[in-house]
Amino acid sequence: MAKISGVDIRPGNIIEYEKGIWKVAKTQHTQPGKGGAFMQVEMKNLIDGRKNNVRFRSADTVEKVRLDTKDFQYLYAEGDSLVFMDKDTYEQINLERDLLGDAADFLQDGMDVVLELWDERPISVDLPEQVEATIVEADAVVKGQTASSSYKPAILDNGVRVMVPPHIESGTRIVVDVYERSYLRKAD
Repeated sequence: MAKISGVDIRPGNIIEYEKGIWKVAKTQHTQPGKGGAFMQVEMKNLIDGRKNNVRFRSADTVEKVRLDTKDFQYLYAEGDSLVFMDKDTYEQINLERDLLGDAADFLQDGMDVVLELWDERPISVDLPEQVEATIVEADAVVKGQTASSSYKPAILDNGVRVMVPPHIESGTRIVVDVYERSYLRKAD
């Protein structure tokens, strides 16, 4: 682990703070007229999910944590738990669905994912940013609606609701942004 100054903290950094592991979401550097500069840091605890806003001065130092990453493959869901297989050892592990948040809706059998580990303990799962899905239900186009005016709601084969352009119909394969839950384009 490396020590960094409080004003050198950047979004995406993983830091150790008050005996917890935190992922930095946002930072704002402030230079008041009086007193020293500081960094306002919004971060989320990777173990219990708590959020915190902390002010770090340049004299403050924090430990920057490097997480180990390992390739896994998603196998199946078992109640509220998801089963993954280590691609090197073929060992299987169960993780709580909550660890993935809303992105869990996009898991597909056999999907390759990257687990981030801290002290051999999985603390986050990264899915591919884009996945293909099939539309199972799409509203009809309203007559007189132009193609550029608005999107219409559609439901994917995994139950997720997204907004799609009016020309997209039921049965169409599309590419979806997993984290924004938004339509990107028709699948090839």
